[in-house]
Amino acid sequence: MNIDVRGPRFGAALTTLVLAVVPVTGSGALLGWQALCYAVGALAGVGRSPYGWLFRTAVRPRLGPPTEFESPQPPRFAQAVGLVFAVAGLVGHLRGPPWLALAATACALAAAFLNAAFAYCLGCEMYLPLRRTARAPR
Repeated sequence: MNIDVRGPRFGAALTTLVLAVVPVTGSGALLGWQALCYAVGALAGVGRSPYGWLFRTAVRPRLGPPTEFESPQPPRFAQAVGLVFAVAGLVGHLRGPPWLALAATACALAAAFLNAAFAYCLGCEMYLPLRRTARAPR
């Protein structure tokens, strides 16, 4: 079943806000929250993540019917990629080196911003060639 493309973009906008605050405050708790959101999105699907729930219950009812849909697999893969960066950032925050926390958070922030502002999902764009490569006959 395909999903409303506005949901992942809404989640990316919230992710952008959260990740923009992390380097300013140095909050490992916020980064942990974002890692949890990524984990739920990757494991259960973007619609079941906290941001997906918020979109479905508070935002989507106020919008017109969706006109564009997408497969849920690429955004789910993108959530897994985000989780890798968030976990790397948490490792840097909790164990060091500090630059790892900043670099990993900045990478996740850049990807979330691209999706929120320009509808360009880096993880989704990675998913398609990887999927084709995995299916290629040998």
